Amino acid sequence: MIDKPTRFLALCHFWVAFGAFALACVLGLYQVLERSGLVPAIQSPGVYFASVSTHGVLMAFVLTTFFIMGFGYVVAVSSLKTPLWNPKLAWAGFGIAAFGVALAALPLLTGNASVLYTFYPPLQASVLFYLGATLLVVGSWLWCVVMIVMHSQWKAAHPDETVPLPMFATTANAILWLWTSAGVALEVLFQLIPWTLGWVETVDVGLARTLFSWTLHPIVYFWLIPAYIALYTFVPKAAGGELFSHDLGRAAFLMLVVFGLPIGFHHLYMDPEQGSGFKLMHGVGTFLVALPTLLTGFTVIASMEIAGRRRGGSGLFGWIGALPWREPLVLAAILAFLMLIAGGFGGIVNASYAMNAMVHNTAWVSGHFHLIFAGTTVILYMAVGYYIWPRLTGKPLCSASLPVIQLWSWFLGMVLMTTPWHILGLLGQPRRISSVAYNSLLTLAWDPYELAMIVGGLVLTGSALLFAYILWQSQARPAAEQAFEVEYAGYQPADGPVHPLLNGFKVWNVAILGLMVLNFGYPILQFFLAKTFGSIPWGY
Repeated sequence: MIDKPTRFLALCHFWVAFGAFALACVLGLYQVLERSGLVPAIQSPGVYFASVSTHGVLMAFVLTTFFIMGFGYVVAVSSLKTPLWNPKLAWAGFGIAAFGVALAALPLLTGNASVLYTFYPPLQASVLFYLGATLLVVGSWLWCVVMIVMHSQWKAAHPDETVPLPMFATTANAILWLWTSAGVALEVLFQLIPWTLGWVETVDVGLARTLFSWTLHPIVYFWLIPAYIALYTFVPKAAGGELFSHDLGRAAFLMLVVFGLPIGFHHLYMDPEQGSGFKLMHGVGTFLVALPTLLTGFTVIASMEIAGRRRGGSGLFGWIGALPWREPLVLAAILAFLMLIAGGFGGIVNASYAMNAMVHNTAWVSGHFHLIFAGTTVILYMAVGYYIWPRLTGKPLCSASLPVIQLWSWFLGMVLMTTPWHILGLLGQPRRISSVAYNSLLTLAWDPYELAMIVGGLVLTGSALLFAYILWQSQARPAAEQAFEVEYAGYQPADGPVHPLLNGFKVWNVAILGLMVLNFGYPILQFFLAKTFGSIPWGY
């Protein structure tokens, strides 16, 4: 059982994460209503863009970072069976990150940081926003230090043993985050903060977008890896089986870290500052990331088939019906895979240069992003929340049926909201606009899809609030504390050594360094070799 101080530390992280998530969902509902133009009383471009920026920051940075840190502490202590290393440093990371969020919230909520979550210059926010975002990242770096030190200490104490898969994957995520957050850190520290404070008059937007692209796509894998940890280590056991292959899981996590980093230029396909050769290199790398996703799909589905057949399922697909569909982890995994398949197809379109040009900056992109992040990733965060809450609070969930209803409603809401977005993108509707009520024949054809999006937004908001209610009610109920263990799936074959390359990161860090220099070296260096021109802030 996890010791009480670590449980409290993790709970604090999860409440910040899920509180931000609930608020962001309410803001999301406002956005689909405002954007449709069907409720004139709430239309306001200023409020809309402040809301979009706050929604994006809460979802993409606050929910994810705090969830990943809290989950990491639980995984480290429970899988290594050792006390948390340096709790004071872990609390310092929490405090710095939380202070950063509070600092960034001031300009966000007052409309002084309406720069969307990508904060591309020449859009300019209050310096408090950039300082807050910096502190959030610095706090997460302390978490990375704790994870890497615990991994290293355990390996030193167990030289002939294999690092448990959940801790191996968590350390991989910490390494990935250190690599990927360096890009946005360089942008904020050396470009945006000096520019916002007036220390420099202009900013090179090409360099800023290049540095942000360093972070922009790998951050998706930072969010996704905890969801994959749940798929590999919780779901097979919850289904009544075991992990099909331990080695395939390790290979998938390593490929996510190595292939997932140097690929951000597919976000810059339409930008002029990078050459077509480097865009091609990043595009090829983007397709390589499909490999760990396919490995994960194969391994986890094979594990679930083992469980289904043990439960009496037979025939080609009979094992699917034999799975425990009322178990939140299993249900969330199935629904996540369905959304991952659809979202993955959209990702292939986005990564392909010609098709990317067709859907660039349209509502298609919003649909794809929400299906992968809010669909696949967040639904597994919810399932992890349901699994881990009794192990942190010592109390069982307040209901066995409400989590199942909540997960189904999240899935249905996501389908209702993102399907119209994909269609509207193909019809040419742009994203990042505050209103679509142009009153032309073309835009009138968008109205049925706008209505479907509103229904989807209503279902999702209700589902998010139900999720927060279940967790709160479970924790607050007057029940005696019980001991719940965090249990991980066994695997085939049983315990045995793995290849050293699948049990450490030294070689892979060298490989990452080489790929980063190859893919980002000259694209960044060119801004210092060639004569480029900065831009003045928006509105001047």
